[in-house]
Amino acid sequence: MPKPKTRKKAVYTPPQTTQQVKMSPRWLAPVMVASWIIGILWIAIYYVAPTAPFIGDLANWNLLIGFVFIIFGVVLSTRWR
Repeated sequence: MPKPKTRKKAVYTPPQTTQQVKMSPRWLAPVMVASWIIGILWIAIYYVAPTAPFIGDLANWNLLIGFVFIIFGVVLSTRWR
């Protein structure tokens, strides 16, 4: 019976690199949560008091402004580690 071949290479060992854990800036989480809250409050105030002095002038643009704040918060959440 033939003799089995032995392995010539050593078992794979990953290279010795030190990975640094990326950290989020300290301002990111508060700005992210604040933008969500501002967006939700903006839309809620528009529905509760549509005739408010500044809110009433913008009409349906208030929805866009509120959703822009919310989307900005979602974009920031993708950068949070």
